[in-house]
Amino acid sequence: MKYIECPKEYLPNNEEKSLFIAGGISNCRNWQRELVEEIVHEDVVLFNPRRKLFDINNPEIEIEQINWEHKYIGLAKAVSFWFSPETLCPITLYELGKVSMMDKKLFIGIDEKYSRKRDLKIQTGLIRPEVEIVYSLEDLSRQIKDWGRS
Repeated sequence: MKYIECPKEYLPNNEEKSLFIAGGISNCRNWQRELVEEIVHEDVVLFNPRRKLFDINNPEIEIEQINWEHKYIGLAKAVSFWFSPETLCPITLYELGKVSMMDKKLFIGIDEKYSRKRDLKIQTGLIRPEVEIVYSLEDLSRQIKDWGRS
């Protein structure tokens, strides 16, 4: 795995499988670390928006973060989403709406305690019925591994 964490820059080539891991960051546990540990041995370029140091009060870092996420969601061949229960993850919902309309491989995982689980399932079924939603990080990582090995 090639690991690219915001704000690091990287330009994947067409032969590389690349994955952006979208999901809650603010007020959420570091589920990204758990997912990365599960797929660390896969042949994939992984874009992680969760950076080690982020000053929410610095508007320049906030702009840099949003621009980085926009760029790498666009560059990635696949995007995975994880909806953790700590917040509604409004930005993640926005990103899912955007990515759902793109021609990209899409993975969606939802914690069983996420409050809008049913809405996500219904909305996804309407626009991307081929996407199998899973309800654990382990199952999400299994989907990613299967894709990476195909």
